[in-house]
Amino acid sequence: MAEVLVAAQGVTKVFRTGDIAVEALRGVDLEIGAGEFMAIVGPSGSGKTTLLNLIGALDVPTGGRIEIFGRDLGPLSRPQRAELRLESLGFVFQAYNLVPVLTARENVEFVLELQGMAGSERRRRAEETLDELSLAELADRRPGEMSGGQQQRVAVARAVASRPSLVLADEPTANLDSDNAQSLLQMMRRLRDESEMTFVFSTHDPLVVSYASRVVILRDGKVLSDERKEAER
Repeated sequence: MAEVLVAAQGVTKVFRTGDIAVEALRGVDLEIGAGEFMAIVGPSGSGKTTLLNLIGALDVPTGGRIEIFGRDLGPLSRPQRAELRLESLGFVFQAYNLVPVLTARENVEFVLELQGMAGSERRRRAEETLDELSLAELADRRPGEMSGGQQQRVAVARAVASRPSLVLADEPTANLDSDNAQSLLQMMRRLRDESEMTFVFSTHDPLVVSYASRVVILRDGKVLSDERKEAER
């Protein structure tokens, strides 16, 4: 049985604005094992992004418990959660979150620098990762000089360059055409196989679902179904 990387038990999340409370997650139980290539799907407002943010230690649940790599997130301070994210997690956000004054190469190098990787190795790893995503010719461009799809792929390169144990990707193919989306998913699958990385996607894209080895459907903040495929695409 694969090592359990994430364990969510009875997780709830309530967002409050004045007297208004929105229950985004309602008692989610979920385990994610090492080597998963998992898609979380569901309609807008079902809780997909909220669940990713909780798994990624970007937020804390209102109720229940989340363990990542065997550590309960509840008692961790904000700096401890930040350290956990830096050391072991990669993120692909819908809004890209690239640093606008940095080039594509520098954006990819940024996390590696924070991790203390030496300059020559950092540059080699960044260029290698950009090349894997057919972005070598954009290495010296800043985000404002790229299309949305190009920024999306640079954001993916930044997320995977450090070879984190777990990558969380929120709609990673949303701004890509089908060819680039397929190339991206194949590259992620290869990283899963070669570098023992685990990928969890929130998505509306049937292509991502077709590549996933496991599909979790959320509706109204609850797990509606959780199915593993007998064979990957």
